[in-house]
Amino acid sequence: MRQPSLFIPHGGGPCFFLNPDGSCPPAWARMRDYLASILPSLPEKPKAILIVSGHWEEADFTVHTGAQPDLLFDYHGFPDHTYLLDWDAPGAPGLAQRAKSLLERAGFAVAENDRRGWDHGVFIPMKVAVPDADIPTVQLSLRKNLDPAEHIRAGQALSALRDEGVLIVGSGMSFHNMRALGQDVTRQADAFDDALSAAVTDPDPAQRRARVADWASLPQAGFAHPREEHLLPLMVALGAGGDDPARHELKDHVIGWTVSAYRFG
Repeated sequence: MRQPSLFIPHGGGPCFFLNPDGSCPPAWARMRDYLASILPSLPEKPKAILIVSGHWEEADFTVHTGAQPDLLFDYHGFPDHTYLLDWDAPGAPGLAQRAKSLLERAGFAVAENDRRGWDHGVFIPMKVAVPDADIPTVQLSLRKNLDPAEHIRAGQALSALRDEGVLIVGSGMSFHNMRALGQDVTRQADAFDDALSAAVTDPDPAQRRARVADWASLPQAGFAHPREEHLLPLMVALGAGGDDPARHELKDHVIGWTVSAYRFG
């Protein structure tokens, strides 16, 4: 059955596992509950997952071709137990080659990497969403140029995978300004989130793509994303969504930020 494509928040570092017993702090519970609800909400269990994280950039789109990737603990200053987490889902080299072929057919240069570990933008949300780690998973990098239209077009090229039982996931944060931590930025965060959500859920697919590609013109855009790497996974998910309806699935307020999740299809 045709799978949707998703844009999900991956939180902050190992946020869902900060307590010494590995449980989720109350502040992150609503986001965690959303992530845990994804698998039961799908039309059927995905055959595989293709995930794009805001924490991997390369000059060209790059697919991870490893059969059993390690974890990359690319967060700092958290409790010792958070560096002992595991999520040992298998890779999917065949899906990686299929994704590479689709992107190349669309005119993109595509590289391969079989050594890099899954960053926390992958294994932290997936440890919540797929706790049994039993769905083969492939990570795709962002392009360092962070061009929104190109990332939307890459998502469009990958959309055929949805009919092959693959769940396409963009993992980032719809608001990401580390300099705003500890400040009351609710007004600015809500203004950007409202405008972004209106663009993402535009019922006209062409207008939706154009409005989201022009995200930098939205109110408080530069404040919400001083650098947009955490927003670019949304572009891939939106492109992969094609002309399917878009839904605003989560709006959460955490650490002073307004954070949303979206589903296409």
